[in-house]
Amino acid sequence: MPGKLPATHAEYIRAAPAEGQPMLRQLHALLKRVAPRAEEAIKWGNPFFVEPRFVFAFSAHKQHLSFAPPQAALDRFRNELEGHQATKHMLKVRYDQPLPETLIRRIAEYSVQRVSERQDDGFW
Repeated sequence: MPGKLPATHAEYIRAAPAEGQPMLRQLHALLKRVAPRAEEAIKWGNPFFVEPRFVFAFSAHKQHLSFAPPQAALDRFRNELEGHQATKHMLKVRYDQPLPETLIRRIAEYSVQRVSERQDDGFW
């Protein structure tokens, strides 16, 4: 994303590729509903939700977005991620595909739950 570095999630989304902005707004709203108390921050150039520890992040790319919860959260839902483009650290969604809202919400809720329970069992 060229130009001035974004300071807020809204600025980040506005600076993202135009074709991805609607999906990024949709993802941001979903994550905000799941973690309403989380602080929104820009870290390493990407939007993060922190409560008080890392809960999840997302990022915009030329043709896709990435949703990045802790690796343990992705591992917990690995079977459900089949059929989706996922790496060890993130779920990728092309802008020309529907956002898997239900799956993302479930992963995000699991992440928030683990943070609120202060689980220190290798989740982070």
